[in-house]
Order: sequence, then C-alpha cells, then structure tokens
Amino acid sequence: MKNVTLPSQKFTPNFIGSWIISPLTVCDELITYFEFNKGKQTSGVTGAGIKLDNKNSTDIVVHPKDVDLPGNEVFKEYFNCLFSCYRKYVNDWPFIELFPDNLQIGSFNLQRYTTGQHYQGVHTERSSLQSLHRVFAWMTYLNDVDIENGGSTQFTHYGLEIQPKKGLTLIWPAEWTHAHKGNLLKSDSKYIITGWLHFPTY
Repeated sequence: MKNVTLPSQKFTPNFIGSWIISPLTVCDELITYFEFNKGKQTSGVTGAGIKLDNKNSTDIVVHPKDVDLPGNEVFKEYFNCLFSCYRKYVNDWPFIELFPDNLQIGSFNLQRYTTGQHYQGVHTERSSLQSLHRVFAWMTYLNDVDIENGGSTQFTHYGLEIQPKKGLTLIWPAEWTHAHKGNLLKSDSKYIITGWLHFPTY
C-alpha cells in the first residue's frame, strides 16, 4: 500500500465558528444564576458518569422543561444570542440547510472550573450510540481568563488553543475531527455554558 498526497489547497477551514455575543450582561446573569443555585450544583458529569480524573468541574445541568420555569428567564435570553450565532454559522456553510431539519437543544450545562481543575481528557462530542444524534457542539465563555492563568480550550487535531474571553461563543461539528480538551486552570475561575444541537430524539 502506498500513501497518496492530495493536492494542497489554500482553503483549509477548521469549521469552528466564533463570535462575541451581545449583550455581554447575559454572561454576568448566567454566572449569578450558577452561584445563587448552589443546591443544583454537582461534580462534573460525563456521559460515563462522574469521573473527576477526566472532567473536574462543578456543573448545573439544565433540562429543556426547566427553561420556562420562573427564575430561569436568563436561558431564553442566552438562546436568542446563541441562535443568532447559529444563523451566521449557517450563512457561512449553506450546505447545512440541506440536512439538519429541526435541530433541537436538549439538556445543557452551566460549568465552573476553579484553580487546578480542567476537562483533561481529550474527547469528542459524538462518541457512542447514545450520542449519535449530536450534530454540533456549542459553548460560550462567561468570563475572561488571562493567558498566564491557563484554562484554554485545545482542539488537538488543529493545534488550536482558544483562551476564554467573556461572551466568546463557539460552534463546531460534534465529530472525532474536533477532539478537544480543557487545559489546566492555574488560578481564578472559569465559567462556561455548553451543550449540543442535535437531531430530534423520540
């Protein structure tokens, strides 16, 4: 067997969309919600359960039925921002309009990382039969983290590290091609909101 090198191209995208949402006050409101609802906080949960040696964080899991509850209005405000980002993503990649009809957002996470914590395991968002319905992952950093304090998100196949910046929102394919991890947070705190756009599940 012989390896074949395809012709090089100038256009080599990573398919990671990035925007700063507005208004930024929604980030502050989400952090306030997280800190106010301590009774809802749990140790970081992965698809395989709580594995602190892989994902070390404090999470609040929010289910779709909870979004309309009194006191949770901030999530609707946030999703208005997120959907604006998604519309721009589709404008950049019009092919998307051809296949994912009626994408939905299921349960999603508010997360806090503190000094010494991170999602250290390189992972992908579609990795089993249970996650095959996921099409895109999304994430918004809710606060700034200085580069010397770590806490960046590393997309390992692209050699890309993204430093948390308040309001910075990412959308990317939920595929093995976009394996990633969170680098160690050396000090302070890092807050994110994250979840998936997926095919309807019945």
